[in-house]
Amino acid sequence: MVLGVTLGLAAACWVAAVRLMRGMDMGVASRTGSFGFFAATWMTMMAAMMLPGAAPAVARHARMVGGLRGAPLFAGAYLTVWALAGVVAYALDRPHGSPAAGAVVIAAGVYELTPVKRYFRRRCQEVAGSGLRFGLYCAGSSAGLMAMLVALGVMSVLWMSSVAVLASVQKLLPARTAIDVPPALAIVGLGLVIVVAPSLIPGLMPPMT
Repeated sequence: MVLGVTLGLAAACWVAAVRLMRGMDMGVASRTGSFGFFAATWMTMMAAMMLPGAAPAVARHARMVGGLRGAPLFAGAYLTVWALAGVVAYALDRPHGSPAAGAVVIAAGVYELTPVKRYFRRRCQEVAGSGLRFGLYCAGSSAGLMAMLVALGVMSVLWMSSVAVLASVQKLLPARTAIDVPPALAIVGLGLVIVVAPSLIPGLMPPMT
């Protein structure tokens, strides 16, 4: 039941996020708007993106504490970490050019190959006793992916979906070279294309007026 409710909430948040973000995607020139609007959109996005991969951990925690009462607190603490990440994203995100976006994407791909990333990913998969601690480890695991999302366009449904899939897969599948290295190299390759030929990436640059 907890698993189904968590996934249902995530699905509802996907619908809400797509509606909130409609017409807001301007690629690297996207503006976050007022903090209130950004906060509402960001939290809806995070629930949509991060709850599917976390749903097994939420259900496992509910079984550990012997009932449904612990699930909302665990999930709430987990999402609180992502709320704090949103404050950082709002403070740092500004309209920028494709070279800066490409550099961030390349750095994100390199991060995917580091021991720090592997440590956080492993801990994200193991820890379920505390929603806050679980959130911190998972945020560390997905830090590069989230930086990539902000750099490419935080209001982009395309990039939001791509990052959500990768983050969920990394929560649910074991860390293996065959699973982890190809996406990391693909991210680095994407960053290089953005630097050299940004026009090849749909939606990266705002439409010409």
